[in-house]
Amino acid sequence: MKPSGPLFTLLAGLLLGVFMLSLNATTGKNTTASAYGDTATPTPAASAPAPSQTPARTPSQTPSPSPSATAVADAEYAGRTNDDAAAVSVSVRGRKAIGYYCDGRSQESWLKGDVEDDGSLRLTGANGARLDGVLRAGKIAGTVVIQDRTRKFSAARAVKPSGLYRATAEVRGARIDGGWIVLPDGRQVGIVTRDGKPAAAPRIDPASGVVTVDGTRLTARPVVP
Repeated sequence: MKPSGPLFTLLAGLLLGVFMLSLNATTGKNTTASAYGDTATPTPAASAPAPSQTPARTPSQTPSPSPSATAVADAEYAGRTNDDAAAVSVSVRGRKAIGYYCDGRSQESWLKGDVEDDGSLRLTGANGARLDGVLRAGKIAGTVVIQDRTRKFSAARAVKPSGLYRATAEVRGARIDGGWIVLPDGRQVGIVTRDGKPAAAPRIDPASGVVTVDGTRLTARPVVP
């Protein structure tokens, strides 16, 4: 007796279903996912940890050495005020300075102070006298204030016998104090004070410093701080 057509078709369908199940099991495919068109979301790869960033090392800074003191040579300086009214001289020794302002008639002032590392000077004297200057390139330039009057001056380095001289003594019962500036051109400007009374000074012998005051022979010596 021959099997009927519908029965044969049913058996064929069952066999096909078993075959498809076996094929899915073998390949591991998800037929449901394929049916709906879903795609598997890939698992994101673990990001590698960022390398640790070590701060760039700043090179150590070596402290700058302190500026060395300006070399100041022992020397004398002599010159005149810009208005040619008076002479100015400064003697420098070991960063100490003595200055002298003199008009050769009645006005004078002795000043003293220090020479700073940058070559600047600030000398002071009696009655508010002041000398401010800068020592540079072999000369001193600045201002001098005497009796509230300010004058500019310039004094070049002096070569013997130019420079600053002073003599003190007692002559005929009077106290003598004389100051002289010998300028580079040979001119002399000086005042001799007798018991506090100033007057023009006689000339000195620049080679020896000898001078005669009121008939008495004195020796004017170079001034050093």
